[in-house]
Amino acid sequence: MFRELMGNERVSENETLRELHAKDESYHAQHLPDMVVFPESAEEVSAVVRLAGKAGVPVVPFGLGSSLEGHVIPYSGGITIDFSLMNRILEIRESDFLVRVQPGVTRSQLNKELKKYGLFFSVDPGADATLGGMAATNASGTTSVKYGVMRDQVRNLEVVLADGSVIHTGSLAAKSASGLHLNGLFVGSEGTLGCFTELTLRVYGIPEETAAARASFPTVDDAVQAVVSILQAGIPIARVELVDEPSMEQANRHSGTNYPVRPTLFLEFHGNKAGLRQDIEFCREIVTELGCERIEFETDTEGRNALWEARHNLAYAFIHGHPGRKMMVTDVCVPISELAGAVRHAREAVDRLGLIGGITGHVGDGNFHIILMIDMENEEEVKKADELNETIVKYALDRNGTCTGEHGVGVGKQKYQQLEHGPALAVMQAIKKALDPGNIMNPGKVIDFKQGGSAE
Repeated sequence: MFRELMGNERVSENETLRELHAKDESYHAQHLPDMVVFPESAEEVSAVVRLAGKAGVPVVPFGLGSSLEGHVIPYSGGITIDFSLMNRILEIRESDFLVRVQPGVTRSQLNKELKKYGLFFSVDPGADATLGGMAATNASGTTSVKYGVMRDQVRNLEVVLADGSVIHTGSLAAKSASGLHLNGLFVGSEGTLGCFTELTLRVYGIPEETAAARASFPTVDDAVQAVVSILQAGIPIARVELVDEPSMEQANRHSGTNYPVRPTLFLEFHGNKAGLRQDIEFCREIVTELGCERIEFETDTEGRNALWEARHNLAYAFIHGHPGRKMMVTDVCVPISELAGAVRHAREAVDRLGLIGGITGHVGDGNFHIILMIDMENEEEVKKADELNETIVKYALDRNGTCTGEHGVGVGKQKYQQLEHGPALAVMQAIKKALDPGNIMNPGKVIDFKQGGSAE
């Protein structure tokens, strides 16, 4: 029935293609979909979902598979909807600082086009993910301290619901007091409430001047305290990233840099020339008073790119540095006041368990990660990695933080939902059941109740 709808060339049961859609970038076990379809319009997505609903067949949206908690792995089989053919930038409204795009557009693709207008899209999760996938997981990244997370950028979504109906969740207006906040509901829903077929997003003017810096400290506590002081001083920092000593060592090896192997802050400032000069000097004074051993600024493009390339490639530095091992990345977020203790607790736990890992994170908003390299054939090591993850999650939740700052729930963080949300989880389950009573939309993710059939 799906071939009749879309034709043979855009419906595939090829095993190799199904294998490509059976995984993401995480350590979670793979599982093949029954078939993969490649729609070109919202109308086709609607028709696919409607047919799937009538047959009780699961539907899993797929962008580029760069997620980290098993979001796109079709554990119930069914149909994977690959949005790679829906990759058009539909409209750039430069006077409104808005763009309208299809879900398969990638972050770099959009920024390349926006540059012609003196604009840029701010959310930078590291991977060149699709914008639909970024909205589905409420992606964040290095610039969130200044510009906010994905949810802050979404003005409107076109969504295909489980019954095949199509709705819009917002408007072009900068604010609204009308109705329930559906943008906030659907962003971060990870494909469990519907498929995004169009997004209207906020964009920004490219800053007149940009400067980056690298500041090394005696301890992680000193580095985190410096971040708190910079934020308290009101310096409009655009990025502030923590990289610990093991991570700096891996970065140097992978990127060919020679940075000091010390707890380090990577910083970036956006503004005009005069204001930026003041911000830089003020920042230098603050970090020096707090024990900074060395701070170096990069104002030219080449130097900035080298610095941020080393940071962005950190995960790949660990992967290439430990062949045969699988990467597991933790992702908790705590109040800023709890950050130093949380990072110290995480480092102690890694060392106590004898695991290989480095700590990095977007410390300007209290979000940090442990990049672990695990031998998946070693049951004891896998058990220790799970123990570590649970230890730091519970530490974060005990301090009114969250089990995931930006990677999302997927299957990996599902077991913590009751602990984090308590009775509010029942409200989320009620919303899921109301919008998707057959549980066909990415079943088994975020909020779990099981049903579903086969796509044959």
